Amino acid sequence: ERGGMRLAQIQMAVTADKAENLRHAEALLASVKGADMAVLPEMFCCPYDNGCFRAYGEAAGGAAYQMLSRAAAENHLWVVGGSIPELDGGRVYNTSYVFAPDGRCAARHRKIHLFDIDVDGGQRFRESDTLTAGDDVTVFDTPWGKMGLCICFDLRFQELSRLMTLAGAQVLLVPAAFNMTTGPAHWELLFRQRAVDNQLFTVGVSPARDEAASYVAWGHSIVCDPWGAVLHQCGAGEEVAVTELDMAQVSAVRRQLPILSARRTDIYEIRKK
Repeated sequence: ERGGMRLAQIQMAVTADKAENLRHAEALLASVKGADMAVLPEMFCCPYDNGCFRAYGEAAGGAAYQMLSRAAAENHLWVVGGSIPELDGGRVYNTSYVFAPDGRCAARHRKIHLFDIDVDGGQRFRESDTLTAGDDVTVFDTPWGKMGLCICFDLRFQELSRLMTLAGAQVLLVPAAFNMTTGPAHWELLFRQRAVDNQLFTVGVSPARDEAASYVAWGHSIVCDPWGAVLHQCGAGEEVAVTELDMAQVSAVRRQLPILSARRTDIYEIRKK
């Protein structure tokens, strides 16, 4: 395992033109010289709208997939491809592909928890109207250690974060698009809490905010360390931020504050009286 990992967050503006979104993402990936890994936002190639997912979708090996693979190889970069609508057997998944610096696909995560919310006086959205849920916990190997990958609403379920941690994850990578209702309330709180709970780095990457969109993203892409401190948080607009993650901090925090090793799995279940 190497020490520091230079991680680029690409909080890009997303338009209604898929080809232009792919060109723009490829240019931004080429701009992060010296980074080891770059992370794109959730639904970086299409508007976050139920009416768009199938129309903008593609099967594995499609245009977005090919661009991500090419950008990884050309820039010798680990690329976490935010997420795209993936078409498979008539279904549509909210899918994140990861590509290694040789261009091979190193991981695929299909969003497990679909975003179906209806907040009084706030946001309403039902992903399940168009999308199908995945069912795999996703952890992949890198030279800096294992990385866990999930998408947006997945982060709200602590059981999933704990499973990724128990599978060896030292960083949780989360392409995400919180909104103007949930963002101010829970975005920073959730990333800091998951970092503290699991004693690892958490990384959230959002699209830039577009006030004219049907779904307005909060932005504020974030990196938290294993102590729960915010290392970087973007603003609302388009931004590319590179943050160095000191991977030795994971084992140091886990040693000093023995949460994971002190778990009492013998009592963590509801027992009938």
